[in-house]
Amino acid sequence: MELRPYQQESREKVESEWKKGRKKTLLVLPTGTGKTIVFAKIIEDCVRAGERVLVLAHRGELLEQASDKLKKATGLKTATEKAEETSLGSFFRVVVGSVQTLQRSKRLNQFSKDYFDTIVVDEAHHCISDGYQRVLNYFEDAKVLGVTATADRGDQRNLGEYFQSLAYEYSLPAAIKDGYLTPIKALTIPLRLDISGVKQQAGDFSTKELGTVLDPYLEQIADEMVKNCMNRKTVVFLPLVKTSKKFTEILNRHGFKAAEVDGESDDRKQILADFENGKYNVLCNSMLLTEGWDCPSVDCIIVLRPTKVRGLYSQMVGRGTRLAPGKKELLLLDFLWHTERLDLCHPAHLITKNNDVAKKMTENIQESAEPVDIEEAEKEAAEDVVAEREESLAKQLAEMKRRKRKLVDPLQFEMSIQDEDLSSYVPSFGWEMAPPSDKQKKALEKMGIMPDEIDNAGKADVLLTRLSMRRQGGLTTPKQIRFLEGRGFQHVGTWQFESASKMINRIAANGWRTPQGIKPSEYKPESKVTV
Repeated sequence: MELRPYQQESREKVESEWKKGRKKTLLVLPTGTGKTIVFAKIIEDCVRAGERVLVLAHRGELLEQASDKLKKATGLKTATEKAEETSLGSFFRVVVGSVQTLQRSKRLNQFSKDYFDTIVVDEAHHCISDGYQRVLNYFEDAKVLGVTATADRGDQRNLGEYFQSLAYEYSLPAAIKDGYLTPIKALTIPLRLDISGVKQQAGDFSTKELGTVLDPYLEQIADEMVKNCMNRKTVVFLPLVKTSKKFTEILNRHGFKAAEVDGESDDRKQILADFENGKYNVLCNSMLLTEGWDCPSVDCIIVLRPTKVRGLYSQMVGRGTRLAPGKKELLLLDFLWHTERLDLCHPAHLITKNNDVAKKMTENIQESAEPVDIEEAEKEAAEDVVAEREESLAKQLAEMKRRKRKLVDPLQFEMSIQDEDLSSYVPSFGWEMAPPSDKQKKALEKMGIMPDEIDNAGKADVLLTRLSMRRQGGLTTPKQIRFLEGRGFQHVGTWQFESASKMINRIAANGWRTPQGIKPSEYKPESKVTV
């Protein structure tokens, strides 16, 4: 099986991390981009090298998928470590194992600590839990690959506590742009649902209380669905099984062909097959289908289980992002959840990690009465945020003039070079969260940046790397930026070094006055390069 370019790159990056000695590494690929295929090929490489591999997951469906994909993609067969099934005595080099089974001491102790050379953790955002850690710590010398569609966890514990590096991340916007996932259009439904009184539980809303609060709105939600998704194939996520069943009955009264599945459904496989084949056009569930189930023809997702956990939200929406014949887009219905205490996930959080952009994007989508393409919405919101930041920055710079700093404020530098990745940087791993080292501070100061405003080592590292790249690319220095922007020139960070030098020389030759005929706020150099 030939891998797509990003799949092959991710395979190489993971193996490169292992060769560098980073034995615990993470791979992030959006739902629908073939993460199982990628780790199947990585496992094939390990087996060719004579290694024994364990694939670890928390649900039987995930183990079955991994085993099936391994066989189809590589020809490798697997042994199973789950409930009454055991891999001991098998000559297969790959074992698919249930974490619920393997975490038991009696089961674990049947294996030597060096039995597995490599462990692949599917849906790795779960791996910090006690059960996973018990298994991973037992085989402590094994290389570990964590694979997930999202690195976010509900309890706010950072995966950087366990993993040493992020080998590769392929973003949802990139997958859509490259044509591997369907475009997403978001529509805000003008129905305000008050959940301000719902308590928190394990870092998110209490599902029990959500179900109770949601009940009075179900009829109105069904009415809105009639207007927007009667001719679509829709999956609805709800907080409780009883709420899911109740809503299914309401939808059927409204003219939909709706079905419900939950963990107790005896005919679950048949219902899922019937939905896929068109017998039903709406499928309701209480968080059952967030992982381990795919139906590419789904073209509408409704999240009636509000959450502040980006990972959970992405998993729900991911059920509809796959490509399918005749499918033009995924319609994502978003509701006006009202809460006074928590920031909820909205469509914006699928595409940006920048909170300011997400907030502005959500506001813009809510103002539109039509479905909005989230990529276009993100671009518009980012431009709005930059404009707001520039206005704020102008006020800050006016106050800073009196202080006559010799060094450039990092915020001014970030805004001047228009680097969104730098300005929205958030540390992920332990070393990144530590304060900047003295060596980093001295290097920043030497290159013209005020180090006191940098509060973590990761940001300092990214900033130093960017400064080095700019020097190699012949772009302006921080001191040139400070001088010229102090004279009113705009975005000097996007100029070339030579262009800035010529302008500074002209100003110097003119008695340190701006030459006549030049309006700094409108001036643009002949060439403009951004790095």
